[in-house]
Amino acid sequence: MVDINISYTGGLRCRAVHAPSGNALITDAPVDNKGKGETFSPTDLVAAAFGACLATIMGIIADQENVDLTGMDVHVVKEMTTTPPRRIARLATRVTVPCALTPKQKAKFEHAAKACPVAQSLHPGIETPIEFVYPR
Repeated sequence: MVDINISYTGGLRCRAVHAPSGNALITDAPVDNKGKGETFSPTDLVAAAFGACLATIMGIIADQENVDLTGMDVHVVKEMTTTPPRRIARLATRVTVPCALTPKQKAKFEHAAKACPVAQSLHPGIETPIEFVYPR
């Protein structure tokens, strides 16, 4: 269990504090939803959590496989619905792996990424295509 304490600071902004570490982050509503768009929106954090989660799970597998994924890039494009209710429609993701992997390792990494805890927590109506790019 992890406590996260959130305070509304006004102007469509919130401050969230990760209780165990004391680290904080600020959210802002996006411009298209009456905010200033000066930092992550709550749905941006969902997209970031998705990308970071699959990278972390791949990192766990990399440690088990003695593979160095340092420099791996994950790019997530968040798309919102265009009709009500306002929600995330799609998280299109590209994972660029910095090293060569065997076909068996690729399958293991890809399966793990697609089964990460955040992916398992998302509403099934959210599309989550993941493209894996490997060196040639």
